[in-house]
Amino acid sequence: MAIGGGALTAAYLASESGTFIAFATAPGPQPFTYRLLRPCESSTGNDCSPVLDQSCEAAPDRVVRFLTVQSRPLVQPDGTTVDGTPVPAGWPVGEPVGAWQALTVSCVDVTALNPAPSPEEVFRYFERLPLPQLPTHQQPPGNALVGLPVILFTDGPTTQTHTLDIRGFTVDIRATADAFTWHTGDGTALTGTDPGAPYPHHTVTHDYPSGTYTASLTTTWSGTYSVDGGASLDVPGTTTTDGLPVTFTVVEAHAVLTDPYD
Repeated sequence: MAIGGGALTAAYLASESGTFIAFATAPGPQPFTYRLLRPCESSTGNDCSPVLDQSCEAAPDRVVRFLTVQSRPLVQPDGTTVDGTPVPAGWPVGEPVGAWQALTVSCVDVTALNPAPSPEEVFRYFERLPLPQLPTHQQPPGNALVGLPVILFTDGPTTQTHTLDIRGFTVDIRATADAFTWHTGDGTALTGTDPGAPYPHHTVTHDYPSGTYTASLTTTWSGTYSVDGGASLDVPGTTTTDGLPVTFTVVEAHAVLTDPYD
């Protein structure tokens, strides 16, 4: 079930440790069928915030949603329903009759119903993608000079596409490096959207006093994704990677007078 849309139907509900577990099939004839909706889809004014799902405890391999559970009686073999709902003449055994009735609003484990991955579920995978750890490069190579800005840049890939199987769904995630934080090594952090470039097209520089410094880069990645070739959606969050640092020394040049005849 995608965030904010659609409903799931369950043939059977069980309760375990305070959480309902929904099943696509039932162990035997059942008195009711069940419909699972986001709270805001079942009643005006209710909330569909992802925070509600986050309040439901779930193991990594389980999908648990905060849902409104509705029930509808099924025609029993004797032609009646367990709650006395009138059955039209000739209505088949096992078919639902009457209106949906609210049963509860609760955390429901819907793993067995195999809903499409939610944005929050995709984000959990996005955080674990092997995204590039972009290295830091500096110019001039070797020692730098006081008064001459040090050029910082990275040359790693800033976009990547990963295709994942999430519970049988094909999920394509496109990750984009959209923010770069340069830790200069002298207590300064330079943040922007520019990965820098080497001389003479350099765009990220820093002035250093004399000393030895270790500079590094933290890259912030955002993403979009699609499920089974569907519409592109934003991944609801970002993740970061830290690249290999570079250490260099900044020296101060001293003028020395020499005798041209010596």
